[in-house]
Amino acid sequence: MLGTEVRDIFHAACADHWLIPAFNIAYLPMVEPICQTLREFDCFALIEVARPDIERFGAQSLEAVAAEYARCADERYVALHVDHVPVIDEEGQRVQWREMVREGIECGYHSVMIDGCRLPLDENIAVTQQVVEMAGAYQVPVEAELGAVLGHEPGPLPPYEELFDSKRGFTSPQQAQRFVTETGVDWLSVAAGNIHGAISGVAADQPKVQARLDIDHLRLLAQATGVPLVLHGGSGIPSEYLHEAVEQGIVKLNIGTEIRQAYQQALSATDDITVAQQAVAEVIAMLITERLGTAGTASLLR
Repeated sequence: MLGTEVRDIFHAACADHWLIPAFNIAYLPMVEPICQTLREFDCFALIEVARPDIERFGAQSLEAVAAEYARCADERYVALHVDHVPVIDEEGQRVQWREMVREGIECGYHSVMIDGCRLPLDENIAVTQQVVEMAGAYQVPVEAELGAVLGHEPGPLPPYEELFDSKRGFTSPQQAQRFVTETGVDWLSVAAGNIHGAISGVAADQPKVQARLDIDHLRLLAQATGVPLVLHGGSGIPSEYLHEAVEQGIVKLNIGTEIRQAYQQALSATDDITVAQQAVAEVIAMLITERLGTAGTASLLR
């Protein structure tokens, strides 16, 4: 599969209002059951890996995930995405983002994400422009982030209702319009009530806070940008919000915490990787058939 094909798939999904789930690979053995389950339910999705999956969990490396993808994947059902290449990470440290973007492209990933959300707007635009230029030479689509999808930072979050009511971190439609126009980014990760699951401390093993979405705010963002939109922190968002979000331009939904914890809990209880893989397959099947309603989407591409 080429990046140009993935770009076309995203625009088709946006025009026809259907969802592309993106499943984070926190542990390398998760690739196989995800690929098998997508094929079983005729669902198109992305497999993706982010820096915390490699550094905090067991994804090992971009190269290792790409190799496992090549072994297991059927490209009629799944593409490969580099998730969350931060310019500044969750601990406030600068990251060698160019190297990670370059590695993803060289390993054959079909799309990449640059995350400059912790930068001032002008700097986020400048960095994203550079990645669009880097990836564009290989016809690789680029995702970027504007606004603050909270949850990965050290320490506990403030009460969720306080965050939602204050719209803390919500993406500005006015800034989003400028960002997309000046960067030429292919799709945009936005904040409208969604939050990440914790990746450090005691909270990493706890059930994620159930978030909701400001649908009116998503509508404004879609009108302002005119590109497919992305929601990070999809685990735990009720299906009624997700279905409304898809009608308002959300195309890609990242899911990590739900499947990571299923794998970890099964492995901890049994010390058997095959049991942990089966736990992942069961969660993916439930998501596809019940909460997301994405069974059969791969047929729309044929």
